[in-house]
Amino acid sequence: MKAEAENLLQPNRAVLERRGRLLAFFTVGWNSLEAVVAIGAGVLAGSVALVGFGFDSVIESLSGAIIVWRLFAGERREQLALRLVGVSLLLLAAYVAFDAVKSLWFGELPDKISIGIALALASLVVMPLLAREKRIVAAQLGSRAMHADSRQTDICFYLSIILFIGLGANAVAGWWWADPVAALLMIPLIVKEGTDALRGKTCCANACH
Repeated sequence: MKAEAENLLQPNRAVLERRGRLLAFFTVGWNSLEAVVAIGAGVLAGSVALVGFGFDSVIESLSGAIIVWRLFAGERREQLALRLVGVSLLLLAAYVAFDAVKSLWFGELPDKISIGIALALASLVVMPLLAREKRIVAAQLGSRAMHADSRQTDICFYLSIILFIGLGANAVAGWWWADPVAALLMIPLIVKEGTDALRGKTCCANACH
């Protein structure tokens, strides 16, 4: 009786998959808008940091689209979806590394633009909430691919912090190097998450490691 009562309290799979799709659609929509604003403003202002953040948003949208496909395709596509998210993470790591090294090598200064700081602040509010909701649904569905996608969202949050610090430090103290150095510190985490996903090691919140 107790087990039956607990089952009644749990959302059914159809409801969970619908919630997962809504989260994935929101991820694609938000990051697409974020990419357009960041890349457009970054190109106009000559801000490497902001353009890099925009390309991260493009990769985030790709990851969200993979999860939409996974939830429509069913569990038989779980492993493939997990690997595709892993690939998107490694692409993100490669781009962040390239962008950071190039910025340091050429001494490229991020511009003091308010739209970049505002965009970073908005992402700092949205991304942690989105990542948490994804992990809850991923754990209930037992979806390692969706859990890996939640880590992608976490990384977007961390990169928002980096963008905010980089633009802010340059605006206040003229520390142009703060953004690329902080970005380089993120590379090991991104690579680890990507390789774990490719190897199928990424696990849901209730069964990690």
